[in-house]
Amino acid sequence: MGGFFGATSKDDCVADLFFGTDYHSHLGTMRGGMAVLSDKGFQRAIHDISNSQFRTKFENDFKVFFGKAGIGVISDNEDQPLIISSHLGVYAIVTVGIVTNLAELVGEMFENRSAQFSEMSRSGINPTELVATLIDSQSSFVEGVRYAQERIQGSCSMLILTLTGDFYAVRDRYGRTPVILGQKHDAVAVAQESCAFPNLGYTVAYELGPGEMVKCTPDGWEQLTPPGEEMAICSFFWVYFGFPASSYEGRNVEMARYRCGGALARRNPVEADSVGGVPDSGVAHALGYAVESNTRYARPFVKYTPTWPRSFMPPDQRARDLIAHMKLIPIPGLIKGKRLVFCDDSIVRGTQLRDQVKRLYDAGAKEIHMRIACPPLLYKCQFLNFSRSKSEMDLLSRRIIKEINGEDTDITKYEDPDGQPYQDMVGRIRQRLGLSSLAYQRLDDLIAAIGLPREKLCTYCWTGRDVSLKGGCGGCPGCAGRKGDPAT
Repeated sequence: MGGFFGATSKDDCVADLFFGTDYHSHLGTMRGGMAVLSDKGFQRAIHDISNSQFRTKFENDFKVFFGKAGIGVISDNEDQPLIISSHLGVYAIVTVGIVTNLAELVGEMFENRSAQFSEMSRSGINPTELVATLIDSQSSFVEGVRYAQERIQGSCSMLILTLTGDFYAVRDRYGRTPVILGQKHDAVAVAQESCAFPNLGYTVAYELGPGEMVKCTPDGWEQLTPPGEEMAICSFFWVYFGFPASSYEGRNVEMARYRCGGALARRNPVEADSVGGVPDSGVAHALGYAVESNTRYARPFVKYTPTWPRSFMPPDQRARDLIAHMKLIPIPGLIKGKRLVFCDDSIVRGTQLRDQVKRLYDAGAKEIHMRIACPPLLYKCQFLNFSRSKSEMDLLSRRIIKEINGEDTDITKYEDPDGQPYQDMVGRIRQRLGLSSLAYQRLDDLIAAIGLPREKLCTYCWTGRDVSLKGGCGGCPGCAGRKGDPAT
């Protein structure tokens, strides 16, 4: 998915930029970049971080960069920041999100002979350059950003830093990603993860609303575009990829995960010797489960983190599975003869979880009960690219549904946790993974744990519905069988 950080200061901002960007490393997988505005113009560095952390790759840049304003980014694929020269001037830009209609927009520009693209990423045209081209088609940054947000399907939050020192922050049209301002006596910073602020001396000062655009200075900020009324912030920030110390819309990630675990314990109690989390994101859910159920918390698996990167980082599924296997080390004394409950954030493909279950049984586990902190994933994300799934058939739940009912199936009947189709699906997933029992979080319990109104949360990956799909989406792959349904 990616994450960005920017700062504008009365003094040098490079230390804040370096460490603030690094605090977003859990959100991206492949590339990192920084651009700093000095009295000689832009200094820029972009490095591959797929096999090494951001800090180690940018240490030398950190030592030589100097400037009072800068932007940094961690991204999945494309090189960023880009330095753009247009009729709007010279500026650096970073974006986070996904442009699902990129091919359509590019084709339109080529047909009109209105653009050329030089920043080719691994998957083709660099989405950030496309966004810059849309912005440059208008007469000002404000008009250009508004136009880009209207044309883009998916989502796009961005930071823009001009050669004259103007610093803009923009949240995506429906607020799917957070954009948060921090302030201290001589600087203003912009982050997606509020956890980046405390250790750098910033306090959270303001959170941009959906589609809002502000201009930042070391003394504060000025609203250029007001927020929209509709918001659909991604619920998965609280389930999985948000950092525990971060808060969005005033709701802390770690505390929401405790409440998720508590709800799982109340809905799906089971006699067990201990409860543990599949590290790392499952740990907080498991702690909440343990407290609510009065079950001992334990760590039958521990994660070796010094050298093994995150399991979802490599693009190859076999490499991800290998890393997931190698980094988790079992503790036999906490496994043999035990009835174990495990909490995990979600089940995507199920391959890594199946391997972990087998290892637990091989180590002598008596029973293994899995509790999942969100409902079954039924639809591929259209808005943030949080998963590497190429199609919905990559999702274990969709493959199981196909086994049960074939290709032409009304997916909506598998959303009701009290319905028989849902029970059949979960039962077959349980058997496939070799579990003693399996229970998923109910959507209403998840929403209650987050603490925001349902209409302000994106739940598309579980329901196939979203505020941006007015009157249904016209029958796109993610909405099979619900053409014309109202978005809820």
